Amino acid sequence: MRVAVVGAGAIGGFLAAALARSGVSTAVVARGEHLDAIRERGVRVDSDLGSFTAPVDAAADLRDLAPADALLLTFKAHQWPGFLEQLAPYAGGSAPIVTMQNGVPFWFERNPPLDSVDPGGRIGALFDDAQTIGGVVHVSGHVAQPGHVVQSGGLRYVLGEASGENGERVEEIASLLRCAGLVAEVDDRIRRALWFKLVGNASLNPVSAATHKTIGQIVRDPLVVAEVRALMCEALRVGRSLGLVGNVEEEADARIAYASRLDDVKTSMLQDLEACRPLELDPILGATIELANRHGIPVPRLRAIAERLHELAS
Repeated sequence: MRVAVVGAGAIGGFLAAALARSGVSTAVVARGEHLDAIRERGVRVDSDLGSFTAPVDAAADLRDLAPADALLLTFKAHQWPGFLEQLAPYAGGSAPIVTMQNGVPFWFERNPPLDSVDPGGRIGALFDDAQTIGGVVHVSGHVAQPGHVVQSGGLRYVLGEASGENGERVEEIASLLRCAGLVAEVDDRIRRALWFKLVGNASLNPVSAATHKTIGQIVRDPLVVAEVRALMCEALRVGRSLGLVGNVEEEADARIAYASRLDDVKTSMLQDLEACRPLELDPILGATIELANRHGIPVPRLRAIAERLHELAS
């Protein structure tokens, strides 16, 4: 199987390097100095798998690479418009796309699609559930310099068919990840797994960006972690209205405990803010608020921090 990783940032670069090192034919879509460095020297990795460098095919456009049998989409969800044209040739084909992004994916709600993640339903019109696999990434990292990725926070990846009916295809991709040394799980309830990851993203990420604190600093500060927990509870109540969450209070405690293992990790939203890059506001906060509106769930804290982050981003 030939795999194309679309978006070779911290997560995508690490995935591509791990797969290539294990013998999988791997290509990446990257840009700028990062692309130049990967072409010249491969992807250098310092990670939970150790330190190594792996050569991979690389291009700025997916259409300039040899056809792939599977696409791992690791660009950020708000960047879909910039990738749609080069992904379009794969629409309706046999190669599955695996959405490995923070936030609510485009396929989560199709009728009608969410304006915050798929305005006008353009993405969903190209890729139906039959071609789509959901992915949840429980890994942290950053690009230390062009061509050099630093990964931490574990090796866990959760996969599941968007249709909810897992078969050989998703097992094959999970097997590739396992052979690369990663901890890959196949989950029949991928929507639930996605929502629990979203709960962390919708609370820890915006609070870290607003306070410039790492996760470790957040969980050690009683006042700040209380705000995080309140945001989690709002997102969990939305999830409960979708039939994905049971006891809100228990799950909030579990999410805080899970976050504590990450210690002094900077969230991706804080990294983007410090680098003056666009923030993942619509896929994470916008989509959660949009779903809350659909189901009549009050989310005043999520609305307030979304407004604050929009101000910071501008």
